[in-house]
Amino acid sequence: MAVVCKVVFFAAILIGVLQAEKYTAKWDNINVDEILSSERLLKNYMNCLMERGSCTPDGAELKKNLPDALETDCSKCTDKQKENTEKVVDFLIIEKPDWWEELQKKYDPTGIYYEKKKDVIEERTKEKREKKEKAKKE
Repeated sequence: MAVVCKVVFFAAILIGVLQAEKYTAKWDNINVDEILSSERLLKNYMNCLMERGSCTPDGAELKKNLPDALETDCSKCTDKQKENTEKVVDFLIIEKPDWWEELQKKYDPTGIYYEKKKDVIEERTKEKREKKEKAKKE
């Protein structure tokens, strides 16, 4: 019986540690498309990240975790967070390049994190830019 208790106790600790290895999924259901399509909402997040304005609870969580996410290549991100990150990065590069540059200067001043993902990001954004240009012509 003592062995069973020890195994259960160890398993509970291990589960707790493994769960702590990920960022909270509390904000995973936020509609990122809605934020990206709203200049007001997007600007509020930008101001939060750049310390020019107040932060919503989810904005504060993003701001807190962003340096670690960059450093660890988003290893603690949920799949949804990784998906949303790609969507936001691509949007900023294509639609808000000045904001993208500002964020890079603050959170990746040496370019070390961008350099790791540069090829993938450039390929993704190239395809999206081409689609955007094609849609403009139609």
